[in-house]
Amino acid sequence: MNLASKRAVFQKIYFPFAYALFKLKASPNVLTFLSLILGTASALAYYYEFLLTAFFLLLISGLFDLVDGEVARLSGKTTKFGAVFDWVVDKWVDGLVLGIVGYYYASPTWATFAVTLSMLHSFIKPVAYAEIGFAERIKGRIFDPLEGKGFFGRPETHVTLLFFTLLEKIKVEGALELGIKLIVIFTSLSLIHRLYYLYHTYGRVKDE
Repeated sequence: MNLASKRAVFQKIYFPFAYALFKLKASPNVLTFLSLILGTASALAYYYEFLLTAFFLLLISGLFDLVDGEVARLSGKTTKFGAVFDWVVDKWVDGLVLGIVGYYYASPTWATFAVTLSMLHSFIKPVAYAEIGFAERIKGRIFDPLEGKGFFGRPETHVTLLFFTLLEKIKVEGALELGIKLIVIFTSLSLIHRLYYLYHTYGRVKDE
């Protein structure tokens, strides 16, 4: 699927919101913090089975995660702390939501796989930065060796969760359980795709 490769298309949708926040002089780090609070609240809503609340909280959390970087670039406030803070918040929200949904709607085993594979799929990128380097960095955005590689990352995970949350809400039995299982399967395959690409491209490159 690789929705990240369609960034320019989706940017046209959420950019007006980002621009409005920029004009309101919103702090990028505050927006990231709001993403953290809303994502955490979404996980708690899943725990208490307030599925529609969880749906909207996760959706809005994801929106703030999209626009914080845009606001930072528009305002010239991109910082190394902001980049790290954004990354940490993403992983916190992903781990908490996947862990709770996986544990309570599927099983502890599926929850463990969902969280572990999500983290591996994400953290392979900074490892690639460190070991291989990256092509360029433009206004805080890194163009890395894995750019466009893999087909099921954070955006696809959130879309899948949101879709199956709605199905669970309208009483489709086992919908979120199936959603978690699909996330595990597709994240696994996407991780293998990334590893294969790295091996095929850099497998014979000597480490200095």
